[in-house]
Amino acid sequence: MEKEQLREQIIEKIKTVFDPELPVNIYDLGLIYEIEIENGGMVNLKMTLTSPNCPVAGSLPMDVQMKVMEVEGVKDVDLQVVFDPPWNKEKMSEEARFALDMF
Repeated sequence: MEKEQLREQIIEKIKTVFDPELPVNIYDLGLIYEIEIENGGMVNLKMTLTSPNCPVAGSLPMDVQMKVMEVEGVKDVDLQVVFDPPWNKEKMSEEARFALDMF
């Protein structure tokens, strides 16, 4: 499978993970900063949280990692939670801003 197809499938899986306080998936919220796919199926992810004190800071990254591992062709996932650059509403997709009435 080519990397672009694999990337699209990974994004679709990530879009099934929702912030428990908002009715928007974490991809459209702009919490996924980087998806890097290496040869051999290793996936490196960088994500952030809406705040360092997020109540799901312990479970949300694990949920993302488990979802990505479900994608055929993914052999392992290295997920890093980063806070630089800090998340802000400009990172959200147009769909997320619309869903949250943040225009």
